[in-house]
Amino acid sequence: MKQEVDAYLSYLQLERGLSPTTLSSYRQDLALFGAFLKQRRIEQLSNVRTLHVREFLQSLRAHRTPATVARKLAAVKGLFKFLEAERVLTRSPTAFIETPRLWRRLPQTLSLEEATRLLDSITEEGLGGRDLAMLELLYGAGLRVSELVALDVGSINQEAGFLRCIGKGNKERIVPLGRRAQHALARYLKTGRPRLITRRPDTQALFVNRRGGRLTRQRVWQVLRRCAAAGRITKKIGPHTLRHSFATHLLERGADLRTVQELLGHASISTTQRYTHVDRARLKAVHEKYHPRP
Repeated sequence: MKQEVDAYLSYLQLERGLSPTTLSSYRQDLALFGAFLKQRRIEQLSNVRTLHVREFLQSLRAHRTPATVARKLAAVKGLFKFLEAERVLTRSPTAFIETPRLWRRLPQTLSLEEATRLLDSITEEGLGGRDLAMLELLYGAGLRVSELVALDVGSINQEAGFLRCIGKGNKERIVPLGRRAQHALARYLKTGRPRLITRRPDTQALFVNRRGGRLTRQRVWQVLRRCAAAGRITKKIGPHTLRHSFATHLLERGADLRTVQELLGHASISTTQRYTHVDRARLKAVHEKYHPRP
């Protein structure tokens, strides 16, 4: 099975252009499927039947959310579809297994007041200048945390006010920088970053730790949690919350859906459309709060 899985992952990386993060998730999902088959003493993928796949899904439902189960099913279905196309198998055992329709949850967002309070609570002492620049980018440019930590100094064009990032599927996009993000970045690049890279002056990473190494996604989460506590944000938030807030606040203030889609780097506009549901939910809440006969 390992040989077939490696071939499938290579196909996803080289031909489909999936990101390392997505590939890692697929690898973990297929490893879990492989462990399940091993327990059933099934050593060849050609011996897998539809019943085995259904049993695998049933074993997942007791501990995992429907969305997680659906993602793991997608990984398994993709593997068998690939093997079918390569004529390793004549028929996929997942052909008649439908992916369950999921309720799309509304993304968690900050209100404009909460976003302002969060960013205004960051002092620029110590690592504060770096932290402010990071969070201003997450909120002001709508970046994914993986895109943020992958930025190099050369990714920023300060004079033009743009940055270049690599998103999902290794797709490049150009994102404009707001004035506040530009100012925070300029101060960090002038005073904060030079102090952090004294041990590693040749590093190209934009955001670095105390030793000059590139920041990890986990560290960005920790920084955000600390800043959220300082800003008295009671919601449980993560870096993606700032991306959701970026999109929602743009739409609330009149931006068109296609522009927001381009700024977020969504391949399909249907992904962006869920933010219109957030706006409708806000309108309904305002109506219920202020209308004399809600």
